[in-house]
Amino acid sequence: MAHCGQSTKGEYLHTLCAVDVATRWCELEVLPNRSQQAVKEAVDRIRSRLPFPLLGIDSDNDSAFINANLLRYCQEEGITFTRCRPYKKNDQTYVEQKNWTAVRKLVGYERYSSPEDQELLDKIYRDQCLFVNFFQPVRKLLAKERKGGKTRKVYDVAKTPFQRVLASPHVPTEAKERLEQIYQTLNPVELRVRLERNLEKLRRLHG
Repeated sequence: MAHCGQSTKGEYLHTLCAVDVATRWCELEVLPNRSQQAVKEAVDRIRSRLPFPLLGIDSDNDSAFINANLLRYCQEEGITFTRCRPYKKNDQTYVEQKNWTAVRKLVGYERYSSPEDQELLDKIYRDQCLFVNFFQPVRKLLAKERKGGKTRKVYDVAKTPFQRVLASPHVPTEAKERLEQIYQTLNPVELRVRLERNLEKLRRLHG
């Protein structure tokens, strides 16, 4: 996701958003540019923070992902790499939802390009990910029932990504215990206060 403001000229920051389909766990990384190396390094940082092994990546068709550098990284690390169908934006619906709710609604459409911007965005994203993953429940679509001209959607009970990870039989016990320890240290009010403080600093840089 580009933070170019009204012009795509020159260098500006980007945000990489990753969402786990099974648990809805979300990770955000700010990139100085969209080079192959920057994307590979961001994927590596996200991988180190995930509470479960990264088994596969399903990206869009942007050249930031469809390149030899990221493909080689996935092959060396045993990560399955797939991509969405051309011109089928709904294939990336999980990421598109988070691009809006977790990023654009938070930091807007300003042009961010400076080291100060990058430092603040990094702090904002760390707190945003903690809040979204540990305290923001989400529902998963279970089925669609079409009756006549109407479609009825059936959802499961809303749970946080943290709760979904704990309930998963595929996540190692050690990883769940580490998450429990992190959860015990968190205060959602303090997270929101810190988020707002850094967002205000970011707004002042562009006021």
